[in-house]
Amino acid sequence: MITTIKAARRIDSQSSSPAQVRETVSEIIAAVEAHGDAAVRAYSKKLDDWSPTSFRLSPEEIASCVASLSTQERSDIDFAQAQVRRFAEIQKSTLRDVEVETLPGVFLGHKNLPVQSVACYVPGGKYPLIASAHMGVVTASVAGVERIVAVAPPFNGRPNPAIVAAMHLGGAHEIYCVGGAHAVAGLAFGTSEILAVDMIVGPGNAYVAEAKRQLFGRVGIDLIAGPTETLIIADHTCDPEMAAADLLGQAEHGVNSPTIIVTTSRELANALPAEIERQLNVLPTAAIARLAWQDYGEIILCDTLEEMVSEGDRIASEHVQVLTEDPDYFLDRLKNFGALFLGARTNVSYGDKVIGTNHTLPTMRSARFTGGLWVGKFIKTCTYQRVTTDEASALIGEYCSRLCAMEGFAGHKEQADLRVRRFGRQLAEVVQ
Repeated sequence: MITTIKAARRIDSQSSSPAQVRETVSEIIAAVEAHGDAAVRAYSKKLDDWSPTSFRLSPEEIASCVASLSTQERSDIDFAQAQVRRFAEIQKSTLRDVEVETLPGVFLGHKNLPVQSVACYVPGGKYPLIASAHMGVVTASVAGVERIVAVAPPFNGRPNPAIVAAMHLGGAHEIYCVGGAHAVAGLAFGTSEILAVDMIVGPGNAYVAEAKRQLFGRVGIDLIAGPTETLIIADHTCDPEMAAADLLGQAEHGVNSPTIIVTTSRELANALPAEIERQLNVLPTAAIARLAWQDYGEIILCDTLEEMVSEGDRIASEHVQVLTEDPDYFLDRLKNFGALFLGARTNVSYGDKVIGTNHTLPTMRSARFTGGLWVGKFIKTCTYQRVTTDEASALIGEYCSRLCAMEGFAGHKEQADLRVRRFGRQLAEVVQ
């Protein structure tokens, strides 16, 4: 039996005014489409108090940011990017061009082609999310994207040096200090200062996510990311200290971040609230994490491993941490998750920052139908066909003609019939 020990607010009620967000973003997009740089600058001044001579950073400004890093900071960024790059290269190696002869004289194939221009958005308003630069820019670079644009809002009134350095070291060709829905719109439409891109990736706040939603189709996107989510699946081998630390480590992202634990251990379920309170009393980000746990924290008690699998797939969380005696049991059975973290020796923070898997992941149960950002998101798999013999063209043409007639497409049918007449006749002449 599945029992809820601590309930949470409904996840679909996390946004207090979704209509207001949609309306505001719609107004921003319309303004940027109509007025270009002037609108981008006006919103940047209004929302971020930021109106530099140019949003694009000069080579000198970028070099200054890189030079401002300590030796340790530079080394840490290099290490993290090496892990992301290594795994992206391994993923890319699984994608291959193919061409096969499916019938005599009929060749079908596909080519994997990188998107030509991509913008990688890096959040930087509340926290300077340096790792998002690795996840977007490095992965796009491995994919072979020709033009990589990196954007981030100002942090404490100026470009964040570590974010800029990570963008540059990751392979960005252009770097802009501007954020929000107005930046997303500028990248989609293009302005006199910002050349439009083909695709926009990366997480952001509710306004950035809504801008990507409204502009999808005008540009490609990776996914629409909501508040960070974490789910812990635990049994009797998990102690309250680790469970609490791993829940609060994600709760600090925002006051509307769901933090859920599903467990077969009643002892753990009963001990967890007090341990969470103990850790909140010393956590520097407790002001945020406490509200997230209070409103969106959940404790679910299950009787069996099968029930935990069922709950995990129902919740379809962005991050799923498995703290059980046999983590592989869940690796083999779970179907809906953004990323899995198996065993006590790993955790979501590793994935967020450094281990090499991508941290841009599906939220709001979209793990039911999509995975997260990976090198393949920047690559288009495009098919082609080649027919090399008269016999093959006439054969396919006869089938195509009849199928077109079934659908009532006369023009399509004539395309096929022309080949049957031309290449079938030539074949008959050869036979005679």
